[in-house]
Amino acid sequence: MAGGVSSRTGNPSNLILRLILPLYLPTFLFSLGQGILLPTLPLFAHSFGVSFTLVTVAIGIQGVGTLAASVPAGFVIARAGGRPVMIAGSGIVALSSLALPFAGLFPLLVAYRFVGGVGAALWTISRFAFIAASVPVDQRGRVSALFGGVSRAGMFAGPIVGGVLAQGPGMRVALLASALAAFGALAVAAVFIKRESAARPLMGGGLILGALVKAVRESPAELTSASTAQLFIQLLRGGRTTLLPLFGSFAIGLDVDTLGIIIGASALIDMVLFYPAGFIMDRFGRKFASVPAFVILTAGMVLVSVAVDATSLFIAAAVMSLGNGLGSGSMMTLGADLAPPEARGEFLGFWRLIGDSGSTGGPLLVGGMADLWGFEAAAIAVAGFGLAAVITLAFFVPETLRYETRAQRGPEP
Repeated sequence: MAGGVSSRTGNPSNLILRLILPLYLPTFLFSLGQGILLPTLPLFAHSFGVSFTLVTVAIGIQGVGTLAASVPAGFVIARAGGRPVMIAGSGIVALSSLALPFAGLFPLLVAYRFVGGVGAALWTISRFAFIAASVPVDQRGRVSALFGGVSRAGMFAGPIVGGVLAQGPGMRVALLASALAAFGALAVAAVFIKRESAARPLMGGGLILGALVKAVRESPAELTSASTAQLFIQLLRGGRTTLLPLFGSFAIGLDVDTLGIIIGASALIDMVLFYPAGFIMDRFGRKFASVPAFVILTAGMVLVSVAVDATSLFIAAAVMSLGNGLGSGSMMTLGADLAPPEARGEFLGFWRLIGDSGSTGGPLLVGGMADLWGFEAAAIAVAGFGLAAVITLAFFVPETLRYETRAQRGPEP
């Protein structure tokens, strides 16, 4: 399904140029649509007159849909191929986003978000399968790094676009713009991804239980501590994306366009640090990058708790983006390092399930804590997840760069 991309392209620049239309452009459009929802969806959900707990349900339920669909998506890709799954995923997201501004009842809003999560799972896993089938192993790192950068570019531009549209033409126009971006991703993918690949998808649908049990028995402390760190970090990240717009809107009283600029501008810091983060991990070690990164991210969350205006909230958001950018790709790299060679793809599927659980649980916890204790206390509690992650990474998780080099764990699946 490489859309004219050879699996043996020698020049990385030529390969990247060939991937612009089938990979990078639809990825940017999809991320743009998701980014538009960041400052607008919390306010739209709150307009139904529900509690902050239910607002975060509307935000986090997409992650539940993604969790529910991830394993079935792997089976569907194995049978139908990546191209139809990619098209179906973007189409589901586009249609569910189109339905959002017409949701007359809050339960309908939640249902549309859940369906969108199913589509996001199909889209995301098919994207990984596309890279695995189309890109040689020795160039996959550069392609993946740019893939992450393009995704972050969409998440940078999206909140700014969403904030401006919501403040000007209105909230429903902003939500329609999100749907339009998803339809754009659908159209580009449908036109420029031509051929199917028989290569095995990057992430299988099931787990090789025996191999995973063996891996746990061989290094139970390392896998337990790494999985714990993964959960805490994704709770921190999920809480960050939810708490920032809610804190700005309801604790400080910022309007939606100001909030969109704050989220988008801070995302620019996150975006430009993506490639340096990968260099640090590969040159100096995984912990050398991840421990300082999550210390900074946690400190930024503490700053959110004492923010009183747009300037102080932007400083807090910028600090969090600095930490998040320096930690880009760190947990997926850690999972790949720890994965047993005979079940690497399956292990990464389980690893992703842990991370997605944190990403989904973070918004729900933020809403509940905000209703019970207020936004300031919720920010401190989320920072507690970050502190737990830092302690676990620093003292209980091994440096896997040295371990991988020594063990030579075998080829990629």
